[in-house]
Amino acid sequence: MSGVWVFDKKGVARLITNPTKESFEHLNRDMSTTTRTPTAPGARRRVLVYVPENQVIRSYEELEHRLLQLGWVRYHNERRPPSTDLIQFHRSHASTHLISLPKSFSNLTSPHMYDIVVKNHSYFEVRDHPA
Repeated sequence: MSGVWVFDKKGVARLITNPTKESFEHLNRDMSTTTRTPTAPGARRRVLVYVPENQVIRSYEELEHRLLQLGWVRYHNERRPPSTDLIQFHRSHASTHLISLPKSFSNLTSPHMYDIVVKNHSYFEVRDHPA
């Protein structure tokens, strides 16, 4: 019996074999919770931190302000209609570096954060969310 045991609000345990993000989202809907869990229960949430100020980035306004300071600009592709589900930043028109993020800050996940860190390694870190 391998997998993850999850307890609902009534204390009833369920075994989830081969758990995935989608299985937990489905489980949360079944348990009639109002929020969806983006990671497995018990997993730590991550936050993006602007290292020079030790500032936790809590919104796109804060993130865009920091990226603009580092030379990134909003990317608007004139050849394509604007995407309704992405926000993109690039260094310059000659650069191949592009950061693509979901339109809603609440959908920002660890891979998005690590993409920012890799392209700005001296300025950003991903840390465990303080409890």
